[in-house]
This record gives sequence, structure tokens and C-alpha cells, in this order.
Amino acid sequence: MFGLGKLFGMMSEDMAIDLGTANTLVYVKSKGVVLDEPSVVAMRQERGMMVPYAFGNDAKLMLGRTPEKIEAIRPLKDGVIADFRAAEEMIKYFIHRVHNRRSFTGPLIVICVPAGSTPVERRAIQQSAENAGARDVWLIEEPMAAAIGAGLPVTEPTGSMIVDIGGGTTEVAVLSLSGIVYARSARVGGDKMDEAIINYIRRYHNLLIGEATAERIKKEIGSAASPADGQGKLMEIKGRDLMNGVPKELVLSEAQIAEALLDPVNQIIEAVKVALESTPPELSSDIVDKGIVMSGGGSLLKYLDVVVSQATGLPVFVAEDALKCVAVGTGKVLEQIDTFKHVLFKQD
Repeated sequence: MFGLGKLFGMMSEDMAIDLGTANTLVYVKSKGVVLDEPSVVAMRQERGMMVPYAFGNDAKLMLGRTPEKIEAIRPLKDGVIADFRAAEEMIKYFIHRVHNRRSFTGPLIVICVPAGSTPVERRAIQQSAENAGARDVWLIEEPMAAAIGAGLPVTEPTGSMIVDIGGGTTEVAVLSLSGIVYARSARVGGDKMDEAIINYIRRYHNLLIGEATAERIKKEIGSAASPADGQGKLMEIKGRDLMNGVPKELVLSEAQIAEALLDPVNQIIEAVKVALESTPPELSSDIVDKGIVMSGGGSLLKYLDVVVSQATGLPVFVAEDALKCVAVGTGKVLEQIDTFKHVLFKQD
């Protein structure tokens, strides 16, 4: 299946891609993570057709602010491709941004897919990378990549548990001997948290805010548990008053946001509990000893590790550099392709 390292890397810069709902990270062989940008594309209408206009950071600034002929979209939803053409253009753009143009061949690409994605969704991701100019594409399941990136001993005959909370999905998996013993993909993550904040503020304060504001609130005063003083940090936000349609300011507390995030946090806890109930006893004892490792941007939500630990009775650790775990893990697989070949596959 795989030849020696020389076979793969001769004339091109092979890369690993963490194609996330919120952000796309690109790892180039021997260089590490060289690109980390939002998974956003702006399309402009020209002669009745939609053509790419901006990508990544530039496109994200346009979300909710575009004139009639420009549309800023996120081509991935719940970890899988929702807009095939926009996703393909975005992958193509990111590859060209980091690829050595003097090379004669396209790069070999290792790309992540959610554990719960369907064969059709996996094929869509694979085809997008192929159409974007890759000479060969291999897939890896996200929780496996996250576990490798977090430094878990996935190749050993011992159980490891990873909870990777991304923008669109939470991937919970138990791994042993280079394989996934159990995996559960819950369609809850950073996006659902933002949605919950928007709905809470609309319901209780009659104020309409956008996705960018909700994300800022989550990062600044987001919490999985109510603060000890019953209020916590405060934050001033602006939005549109739904009663009279004019802009309005409002002060929110950490406790209010903890209440808003109750449902997505409970869904994550439920996914972890179901995984623990489905784990074989021998591996369960390993997890009791070593605990649960959390990765992904969602794992950085304040007190989330504490709440999961209280709900499961197990030690919970947040991985070092949690945001880049999946990209770094995919990159490690790319660097040591012969060692990790068992975790890679193609979708027919």
C-alpha cells in the first residue's frame, strides 16, 4: 500500500489538512502547521454565476456584512461538506497558499473526516481534495488524529479515551492498538454553543446578535458551570432590539452564559457517558487509571473539564495546544506514514 518515504515526498510538499467546520489547519511535511484560517468562503455574483471572492480570515470579516452580490458562507456544517463547490474552492486556495509551485507533481494529502460521517460525506471530502490538485488522498478519522496529536499511546495494547470538541461535532472515541474500539460523533460543538447564546439573548433580552458576537461572548465569558459568586465576569454587548428595531447595548454575566450553554454542555457529557458505557471492561480499567483527554477549541470552554470530571467520576485533562491537536496528529501520521499506515484509508 505504501512505499518508502522517498516515494511520497520527492517533488512536492506533502500536507495534512484538518478540514474543520470553524477553522482549517494545514500541516506541511517537515515544516509543521503553516496555515490556520477560518473555514469561510465569500462568493461574488458575476454574469449570473457565483465565483470565489475571498477566503479564510478575509472572508470571515464579511460574515453578516455583505452587500447583495456577495455571499459569505461556511462550506462545512457539522464537520461535513454542506456546499461542495465552495469547499472545493477553499481547499484549492489553501493548498495553493502553502504548496511549492516549482514542484512537478501535486501533493500527497492526508485529510481528516469525522468518525460519524457517512461514506457519501467521506467521498465528498476525498473528491474535493483530489479535484483541488492532490496526486493522492488518504483519510484519517478525527478522533484518531486528535489522540495522536495529544500524545496518547494509540499503538499500544492499552485503552485511551479522547473527546475532541470541534466547531461542528464532538468526537468521543476509545482507542487501542492503532484502532478505534468505540467512536461516537455527536453533532454538537462550538457552533451549537454560539447558537445557544444567540437564542438565550433573544429569548430573555429581546436582543438579536450575530454569530461573530456570540463567538466573542463564548470566548470571553463562556463557562460550563456557574461561577461561585453567582455572577462572574461581565461583558457589554451590542445588538438589535427586537421590540423597536434600534441598536441597543446590554451587560451580560458569566452566570447567564453558563445557563445559556447548559444544553450543549449536557449533550457533550451524554456522549462521553454513552462511550464509557460501551467500552469493554479491560479498556475501562485503563481509562480509570489514565483519565479522559479533551482536545479541540470547545475543550477550552471554562470549567468544561471540571464538569465532565464531576459527571463521570474520572480525571479529565485538556491536551496541550488543544486547538491544533487534530492537525498535529494528522501531521505526525504524514511524517511517519509507514508506522501509522493502519489508521489511513480511502473511501471507494
